Amino acid sequence: MLNQIHHGDCIVGMNTMPEGAVDLAFADPPFNIGYDYDVYDDTRARHDYLDWSRAWIGTVHRALKPDGTFWLAIGDEYAAELKLISQEVGFHCRSWVIWYYTFGVNCKAKFSRSHAHLFHFVKDPTQFTFRSDLLENRIPSARQLVYADKRANSVGRLPDDTWILRPQDLVDCLTPGEDTWYFPRVAGTFKERAGFHGCQMPEQLLGRIIKYCSNEGDTVLDPFSGSATTLAVAKKLGRQFLGFDLSPEYIQRGRDRLANCRVGDLLDGAAEPAVSAPTTPPKGTRKGKLTTITATEAATQAEALSTEQRFEKGLVEAFAKSSQGYSLDRLVTDPDLNREFVDHCRKLGLPGDARLWNWKLFNYRKAGKLSSVPTTQRTQISWQDCDQFLFASEIALAKMIADGSESLDAILCDPEQATQFDQIAKSFCPGLTPFQYRWGALMLRKESKSARARADVLRSIAPAKLSSAKPLADAKWTDYPDEAGLYLVLGANDRDKLYVGGSLNLRQRLKHQFSGQPLRTWKRESADLRVRFFTAEPNTPELLAYQCLLIREHKPKLNVRDIAV
Repeated sequence: MLNQIHHGDCIVGMNTMPEGAVDLAFADPPFNIGYDYDVYDDTRARHDYLDWSRAWIGTVHRALKPDGTFWLAIGDEYAAELKLISQEVGFHCRSWVIWYYTFGVNCKAKFSRSHAHLFHFVKDPTQFTFRSDLLENRIPSARQLVYADKRANSVGRLPDDTWILRPQDLVDCLTPGEDTWYFPRVAGTFKERAGFHGCQMPEQLLGRIIKYCSNEGDTVLDPFSGSATTLAVAKKLGRQFLGFDLSPEYIQRGRDRLANCRVGDLLDGAAEPAVSAPTTPPKGTRKGKLTTITATEAATQAEALSTEQRFEKGLVEAFAKSSQGYSLDRLVTDPDLNREFVDHCRKLGLPGDARLWNWKLFNYRKAGKLSSVPTTQRTQISWQDCDQFLFASEIALAKMIADGSESLDAILCDPEQATQFDQIAKSFCPGLTPFQYRWGALMLRKESKSARARADVLRSIAPAKLSSAKPLADAKWTDYPDEAGLYLVLGANDRDKLYVGGSLNLRQRLKHQFSGQPLRTWKRESADLRVRFFTAEPNTPELLAYQCLLIREHKPKLNVRDIAV
């Protein structure tokens, strides 16, 4: 059920979930203002809308863990009513945040609307997630930025509540932790715009909520998935996610959006959009002329004292000292190097744990922040070296993803998940090191893009022709060709398709994969195992391309589908 958008009524869907399964819920429900959705009718009678709201808010309360958090986005029309309903259901309000945005509704007979309400609720006011300790969730204090006071807390602070008196001074008063937030609405011309849903929240706004109110690996729920922004941000930030929607079109578009983002991707939009707002002219400036502060200038003011920059500097230093000249890929796949890296992080007093530190390194590499650390060593493992265990790496990855792991990066960053990955791979192919299993999965992913392109060519010029099925019980290995080829592992019937593999030597691969301990592991998948195969040129790119073709055609359960499609 996790990491999916489900079609149907969210009340029905959430009631089918186990009670207390969700860490964080964010809901941006219909406002009942007559918006033209493609399926839902946004013109309910007032009492119907409130009864319906009470019902879905109640199911959110049921779905949340005892220490869970619920954020509700709502407009003026029903903000007060839904706040009271949420409290009557059992939630406790921690904050009433005002989202101030640009590109608001221009009104003629009242003040133009440029805000929405964000209610921060918890189930238990004594036990909930609010990550005020994370450096990225804190800001420099006035003592630091303005007065350079040495007595200031070196890790910054959580900002005070704020009053907005002069919109032109946004840059000075709207800071990340205050309860009035400035983010532009996602207008039609914005690059961030998904294009299929008119009520799209900014990714950075959702990012702030998810970073503060959940941990990596937690489950985030959106009962009204819509444009899938909540789910996309949750995925990028390494959370599990699930959503519901009535519209088949929104669901398909949302699924496409999720397929195009990965764990660790940067969030769209500016993290602090107020830094480019016009400021009050300094004394003596010509009347009517406004000065601006750019993002670079704002960053420069806080550079020496920024806790995030100190964290970044320490993390890069730990990477440089522990990598021994190898790449980041080698550092996260090699347990010895990674252990040394984690030890350096601890000695430097960096907040967080191994999973966070590894994760941040991936983000820093994507942003070009590791370029100062030279790579002087290469990992010398060829495809021929990997041929004996590549299948085990892929099967372990497929099983981990089927059990809820987000991605290969998420597995490698988390020592517990990485150890579980090693154990699965070892059960299918014993006798190798954790580094080999992990590196094999990375190599397979790196080659998948070119393999997919080659597969499209092979499909038209050289379609795969598999042999008839042969039982693997008491197999005579001399009956199998001593040459390169592809194979499809079947269970008791032809519909039970387990795995597609390719090897530079079919006989050696099948003997290695289906003898002794590995065979006992395979028997847990199916008591009756059969195999179909065909030979091919001993060319690794071609073997991978054929493997992609066969995965697309047969959809075996122990292959990683993302590699083929």
